[in-house]
Amino acid sequence: MMEGNFTAGSFTPSQQFSVADLVVVVLYFSLNVAVGIWSSCRVNRNTVSGYFLAGRDMAWWPIGASLFASSEGSGLFIGLAGTGAAGGIAVTGFEWNCSLSLWQIVTMPEYLQRRFGGERIQMYLSGLSLLLSIFTKISTDLYSGALFVQVCLGWDLYLATVLMLVVTGLYTIAGGLAAVIYTDALQTLIMVLGAIVLAVKAFNEIGGYPNLEEAYLKAVPSKIVPNTTCHLPRADAMHLFRDPVSGDLPWTGMTFGLSIMATWYWCTDQVIVQRSLSAKSLCHAKAGSILASYLKMLPLFVIIMPGMISRVLYPDTVACVDPEECARVCGAAVGCSNIAYPKLVVELMPSGLRGLMIAVMMAALMSSLTSIFNSSSTLFTMDIWRKLRPGAGERELLLVGRVVTVVLVALSVVWIPILQSSSGGQLYVYIQAVTSYLAPPVTAVFVLAVFWPRANEQVHVLGGPGDGLGTWGSANTSLPTLLPGTQAPGTPHPGPHSCIHPPELLGRRHRCHLSAPQARQGGVPVVGRLTWECFLIKSHPGF
Repeated sequence: MMEGNFTAGSFTPSQQFSVADLVVVVLYFSLNVAVGIWSSCRVNRNTVSGYFLAGRDMAWWPIGASLFASSEGSGLFIGLAGTGAAGGIAVTGFEWNCSLSLWQIVTMPEYLQRRFGGERIQMYLSGLSLLLSIFTKISTDLYSGALFVQVCLGWDLYLATVLMLVVTGLYTIAGGLAAVIYTDALQTLIMVLGAIVLAVKAFNEIGGYPNLEEAYLKAVPSKIVPNTTCHLPRADAMHLFRDPVSGDLPWTGMTFGLSIMATWYWCTDQVIVQRSLSAKSLCHAKAGSILASYLKMLPLFVIIMPGMISRVLYPDTVACVDPEECARVCGAAVGCSNIAYPKLVVELMPSGLRGLMIAVMMAALMSSLTSIFNSSSTLFTMDIWRKLRPGAGERELLLVGRVVTVVLVALSVVWIPILQSSSGGQLYVYIQAVTSYLAPPVTAVFVLAVFWPRANEQVHVLGGPGDGLGTWGSANTSLPTLLPGTQAPGTPHPGPHSCIHPPELLGRRHRCHLSAPQARQGGVPVVGRLTWECFLIKSHPGF
């Protein structure tokens, strides 16, 4: 269990990329391109339905595989393993808290337009969804994939980003949703097999699961910050349910706040719902969701626990807490837990299998990016551009969808430097922090739209100012925690900034505890105004 010869100051991997590794990666990309071409030829890509919804002819098994692959992108491979290395298994709650099928619509904001009859809330939610795509999806996937390539191959971070964009952008722009879903199915198979192989090798390295808890609690870096406890692993690392006050992932927030965020992601997020909308029947959409839910049970054992093992094997790199040491190791002074998974790949996998794992990470990155590119371009094209130009033909809509993909990529690349130094150096914490600030009001809007017939657009936009104020209020109070040198409340250690208290405005409240008040701000004003109007109508017939 000796520390590897990892000199991350120059980002030179301790294990060299062999010919066998190269052959495996080339074979994978060749197979991926072949599947993309084959799937593109099966569907008419010259129509809006064919390009954005794969002709509404998808079977359950590629839908389920695509749901899993889209939700388990490289951001989660890097982020889940890193947060597992930093704080233990409680982050599994985000994976286990896992369908809405709406026919003859293309986007979720379009459903609200049909439900309420107006276009204001459709435009607002489309814009918010595009912002979430940039801040929590495209930029995080680009960064995590580039970080993996950087650690494994020693390439420059931004060079790796550009190369991955070229590969993913080509068949996304050309192939549409059909190419995305079928390549996701291939990539799911590769991701699961590769992750299982690495997990088995990692557990063998520490003598099996029984030794994990004891070894993890002893995984302390040799260079620490004096007069702090940032270097110590959490005593409750093996607990899924943690203290509601002092826990880094409190059980109250994970039970109630996370349920609100999960409802937004799995029931209203365009990236996820678009797969179900492409199904050939309701039964296929349901079966695909069930398959994805079973696959989501795997990350605890094949991503999070291997991340903890990485801290055990390489505490001086994965668990560094001294800012100068962290900057030398991974280039980020706020912590290096994000390199937990790629570090395992570099050090444990033999020649050939190392290439397989690089292919796995590329699969995770590509499946997630292609899904987001296609869904985001769908949102802009169908919900915004079609309103600005009602007479636009299908050729124009398809062209706009492809151009939007390029613009989103450029904006996401610009955001990467801020992302790299935020939330204590833990990518998954950053993703969930941004989501917890922006998603709950959206959940409230959809829940009221589906379950309360009296809800209408006027009260959501005008009568329910909590929708907008809640979102902007959370974003403004949380902005300082997303900037370099600060962190969100509840960020588990290690990381040099995990000893810094959050802003007094937020106190010690965990981000998951903010989700319920946010949803309440989005829903209570709507219910209150409509109830008051009903009272006035009944008590004053001429009102």
